Amino acid sequence: MEYQAKELFAKHGVTTTLGEVVETADAAKAAAEKIGGVTVIKAQVKAGGRGKAGGVKVAKTADEAHEHASNILGMEIKGLTVNRVLVTPATPPVEEYYFSFLLDRSNRSHLCIASVEGGVEIEEVAKTNPDAVKKISINALEGVTVEKATAIVDEAKFPAELRDQAIEMVQKLWQVYVEEDATLVEVNPLARLEGDKLEALDGKVSLDDNASEVRHEDHAQFEVREAADALESKAKDLGLNYVKLDGQVGIIGNGAGLVMSTLDVVAYAGEDHGGVKPANFLDIGGGANAKVMANGLDVIIHDEQVKSVFVNVFGGITACDEVANGIKGALEILGDEAKKPLVVRLDGNNVEKGRAILEELNHPLVTVVDTMDGAADKAAELANGA
Repeated sequence: MEYQAKELFAKHGVTTTLGEVVETADAAKAAAEKIGGVTVIKAQVKAGGRGKAGGVKVAKTADEAHEHASNILGMEIKGLTVNRVLVTPATPPVEEYYFSFLLDRSNRSHLCIASVEGGVEIEEVAKTNPDAVKKISINALEGVTVEKATAIVDEAKFPAELRDQAIEMVQKLWQVYVEEDATLVEVNPLARLEGDKLEALDGKVSLDDNASEVRHEDHAQFEVREAADALESKAKDLGLNYVKLDGQVGIIGNGAGLVMSTLDVVAYAGEDHGGVKPANFLDIGGGANAKVMANGLDVIIHDEQVKSVFVNVFGGITACDEVANGIKGALEILGDEAKKPLVVRLDGNNVEKGRAILEELNHPLVTVVDTMDGAADKAAELANGA
């Protein structure tokens, strides 16, 4: 969120104003009184367009701050409920600019996007005057040196009186990007204030979860639990690679590529069964033992939208008999909580042993299908008729 991005900016010396984050209108009034003068009350949600949605208001007095916070708290912006607001001093910009570093996956490099005609209307500028939005590739091995920062500032045509400040800020924003293992660092607007002072008035930062788990334990503080999907949070706590989708067929597979293929196959099969769709992405990886399988099923069966579950496993490092024993153990662990039909497709290493284990189990919820297409069709059929 904005206030968290600003905390990271300040940590690396980027000029910004932190303000005070509050969760009640009374606290907003108290914060405005402490700050003094004119303040801005800003909704804190992970969405753009907050101002246009009525989530950013200027308050001339503490009482107005209370009134605005009362109206903003609890409102929805792009489907997200506002549970906190940021109270900051009002600093009207003389000019607004746009600046960002991001991961450019298509070109396998880092990218800088900058515009002195940007600010909150950057999307419109990009449409009407694309030449004003500069896109500058960053060599990952060289990074943003003083020379590179100078080239960026000059190409973007920052005003001469701000040139030195801009060069320094570009380098510090690169520090945020690299040292925090971010995939996006965006300042919008980057503002020219009275007295030719350059300041990051707003910010957006996306952090790489893979790096967070290993190199940045402090990033856990940025997770806002109530803003996250409950099932995704539960899966994360269980160490599962899970993404919630809007469908009816729960998916469990081993390996990201296989799971992605399974989503496609289920979506195609669902066209013949009432338009049912995949309900999730869940990759249990190579260690498909009973506990891992139980955790995966536990998450999926507690999704109220799920009507059937498709377990699609190709035995490689983990043999099919291990997976079958995992399913057997998972059903024993879950007991009466397991109430949704499971369609299982096994193939690969020790497939015959795996199928024999499930056949012997003869569980009323489990249907074994030999092919991926056939299993997807069966799972879709069960979801449609559940």
